[in-house]
Amino acid sequence: KWKSLYEIQGERKRIMRETCSKYKSNNRRIITPYHVSRIFVEDKYRVLYCEVPKAGCSNWKRVLMVLNGLASSTKDIQHNTVHYGNYLKRLDGFDHKGIYHRLSTYTKMLFIREPFEKLVSAFRDKFEHPNNYYHPVFGKAIISRYRVNATKEALRTGSGVKFKEFIQYLLDVHRPVGMDIHWDHVNRLCSPCLIDYDFVGKFESMEEDANFFLHLIGAPQNLTFPKFKDRHSNEERTTTKITQQYFAQLSPSQRQQSYDFYYMDYLMFNYSKP
Repeated sequence: KWKSLYEIQGERKRIMRETCSKYKSNNRRIITPYHVSRIFVEDKYRVLYCEVPKAGCSNWKRVLMVLNGLASSTKDIQHNTVHYGNYLKRLDGFDHKGIYHRLSTYTKMLFIREPFEKLVSAFRDKFEHPNNYYHPVFGKAIISRYRVNATKEALRTGSGVKFKEFIQYLLDVHRPVGMDIHWDHVNRLCSPCLIDYDFVGKFESMEEDANFFLHLIGAPQNLTFPKFKDRHSNEERTTTKITQQYFAQLSPSQRQQSYDFYYMDYLMFNYSKP
């Protein structure tokens, strides 16, 4: 079993490196704190984890906290503790020497997810539930720019953004409000062409990949990757079928443009065109 998992890793890294050398001329660029700002550090087991939202990141942070001795079990860690507790260090918090030392000696990993599925998951989470950040910041801007005859109420609260409007915002080069980590490219979040990741896991094979990774770093035997869904736990996870229902609301050209938008992620992580 391990043998086939080693082979899968070899193949994923090969595709990633080949895509980088084919499309990116910046392989020799200097790594700055900006490039490592999404990377979490676990010093005890020497792990660097690049956070990709909507690809198991809450549960990965729980695992890192347990590895670091901050909690005895992943079950004990609340959502807010994970995201707002600041228990985990980020790589950009170290000086130049500290950053380079860890990049060259720690096990660097990231977990990714099919780009459209990840996008729909983010949309459902941020716009279909009450949210006191995404509605006023993104919702208001999106509704006022893309909705004809928006009601005063919609403009005031920013609630009720439609998927089609969200996609209009995403594809607009003159966006009324900036990008967000929940729908940015993995390519931008984790700089895989600058940072040579040792392990590339996929959300679609999370359990197998995660437990293989824990085996590789020599984690305690009793630590397994948690299976629970972190937010809106009574709601079905975003599946391929659910993703198709959302994309069916778009025109063919919007679907094509969305694919073009995530083209590098599709290519680099070997996801087939939907």
